[in-house]
Amino acid sequence: MDYSLAVTDVADEDIRKAIVAPLVAYNESQAGPSQGRPLVVVVRDSANAAIGGLWGSTAYGWLFTQLLVVPTELRGQGVGTQIIRLAEAEAAARGCHGAWLDTFEFQARAFYERIGYVCFGELPNYPEGFSRFFMKKELSALTPVGRHALADVRP
Repeated sequence: MDYSLAVTDVADEDIRKAIVAPLVAYNESQAGPSQGRPLVVVVRDSANAAIGGLWGSTAYGWLFTQLLVVPTELRGQGVGTQIIRLAEAEAAARGCHGAWLDTFEFQARAFYERIGYVCFGELPNYPEGFSRFFMKKELSALTPVGRHALADVRP
């Protein structure tokens, strides 16, 4: 088989799909279907504009939080906890037994520890002078929230 290698900084979605398709096929042949689904919790302002929230997914029985943003003016009011709790409840309703995420040393490790996450890995000097922490939480003890409650939660 002839082939060539190329390096690029262009994030072409078609190339990503070509790379991921055989990986997904192999993973599913080994572990079964992932049942992967996006999971998003949106924080909206009074004009209904998205101003923060959680961006993640569920797969193989785990919730993965890729992004969590609490607007500066809402921090310290329990909004982050509400967002995480909604995501965890939905994940539990989907059959997830655990949650995982990563956070930088200068971000929210203490917040996640307060709500039950534990550190299971550290990548030092990412970025230089800081660490990136990988955290997880068991969800089996959670009681799923009804789907109607997830649609529109207000403080």
